Amino acid sequence: MKIVILSSLSMSLINFRGALIARMATEGHDVVACAPDAEPEVVAALARMGVRFSLTPMARAGTNPVRDLATLWTYLRLIRRERADMVVAYTQKPIIYGGLAARIATRLGRPVRFHAIMSGLGYVFSSEADSRGLLRRAVSWLYRQGVRRAERIFVFNGDDRADMIAYRIVDADQPVVQVPGSGVDTRHYAEQPMPGTPTTFLMMGRLMRDKGVGDYVAAARSIRARWPDTRFLLLGRPETENPTGYSAEEIAGWQADGLITLLPETRDVRPHIATAHIFVLPSFYREGLPRTILEALSMGRPVVTTDMPGCREPIREGENGFLVPPKDAAALAEAMARFIDQPALVTRMGAAARETAIAIYDVERVNRQLLGEMGLLDQAQEAAPPPATAPALVSRAA
Repeated sequence: MKIVILSSLSMSLINFRGALIARMATEGHDVVACAPDAEPEVVAALARMGVRFSLTPMARAGTNPVRDLATLWTYLRLIRRERADMVVAYTQKPIIYGGLAARIATRLGRPVRFHAIMSGLGYVFSSEADSRGLLRRAVSWLYRQGVRRAERIFVFNGDDRADMIAYRIVDADQPVVQVPGSGVDTRHYAEQPMPGTPTTFLMMGRLMRDKGVGDYVAAARSIRARWPDTRFLLLGRPETENPTGYSAEEIAGWQADGLITLLPETRDVRPHIATAHIFVLPSFYREGLPRTILEALSMGRPVVTTDMPGCREPIREGENGFLVPPKDAAALAEAMARFIDQPALVTRMGAAARETAIAIYDVERVNRQLLGEMGLLDQAQEAAPPPATAPALVSRAA
């Protein structure tokens, strides 16, 4: 089968979908992966899988309808030129315009099966964006047009389907399937022994307000007043072009005050997870299912995160982590302090974290479910181990 994969960032084709794309190729399908940018290492990694890359220009964050129509036209031409049998799209614009292009191609006589992977509804659908009602309605309408004829719509958490129905993105009878996120390579993110003292916390993510960075810093200030030796690592890059991002000056101020240690963005986060005892993600962004949480669980690290859609999905309260209310720095500090007061929690909950990753979120398990739902899996090979040539996912701070 000829399959076209539509994305909004080339690196995500390896970071988030690398194992899935490799499995598609292993199953004998002809795969074309698309993005609006072409990082050489991504193109090379895809080529090693036997997958071709196609550049599909897109204004990722733009709202210019003329440029979005150009994206739609590019997708339609690609689908017809490649004689695609199936289109698989993820993230907002690829889903919307990929779905529309698949519908148009089908009407023009080229039947195309379309699958949408909804990795979170995004900021527009969060409580922080309540004032953006008109924009939310517009995005909901566009989503509805994009997924109207989708054979499957995959979601990463138990809240998204209900909200998609509430916002009239889908009808109650449309096929919405929940999967355990994009999965995590539990061999690549292998369990690591706990480091020595002092207790060390790690947050990884884009340095934005709605990711809860401010709450993490406030919790660090509170905890260090009682346990001054405690370490707080923050891995990410300043989002200077994002309206909710922190400036380099603000971040430098936190470092000057001794609150956090800033770690530069990296392609391999495993050494940093290994140096920490506990992973923290106080996000109040509308997540799908954060990969950073899955990576931390896989390496045997308990997690403190918010009781929000997506974030709460893999956490068993008091077993592999703690959930706190969003935008509540005091509650966050209290949950983090429990690990300092009761050091035995770190080891016990870390072991449970690893068990969760293996039992539910292992990438091979997730990909078998996805491919089975898409009708792409050779049933004789369904239980086969992953191919030796499958590439390791490229690590990152997301």
